[in-house]
Amino acid sequence: MSDLVHCIYASTATRDMRADDLVALLARARVCNAALGVTGMLLHDRGNFFQVLEGPGAAVAQLYAHIATDPRHHRVVEIIHEPIALRSFSAWTMGFARLDEVDRAEMPGLNDFFGAGHTLDQIDGGRAKKLLQAFSAGRWHRRVQCQDMQV
Repeated sequence: MSDLVHCIYASTATRDMRADDLVALLARARVCNAALGVTGMLLHDRGNFFQVLEGPGAAVAQLYAHIATDPRHHRVVEIIHEPIALRSFSAWTMGFARLDEVDRAEMPGLNDFFGAGHTLDQIDGGRAKKLLQAFSAGRWHRRVQCQDMQV
């Protein structure tokens, strides 16, 4: 049996994140994740983050514990932490996309959530899985490849 898990969490930045801040954050995360054998994705929307970390259980737990104490964000909420059979983001040490108004309005199962003014740091497990499915199904894959070049 595999020791593969994913940890899905949301948080809120303690300050505005400029494009160069996000580029630096992603560069460090990708190096660290590669060393730990962790893959995943990060969404950014209006100062909030939604992240999926997947990999060996001990590595994911260690990384999440470090993230939870990072002073660049607060209201860190672990939404789901569970075993998985396969990685959803095996090609990315950290895929990245920003949500925009169109994304929030058109996302099945989440447009009502965003339409009511909720943000990623308020998402529940069911909606988190819908967001994960949308990302896994390719909703942002092309944009992620472009944003990897320029955040």
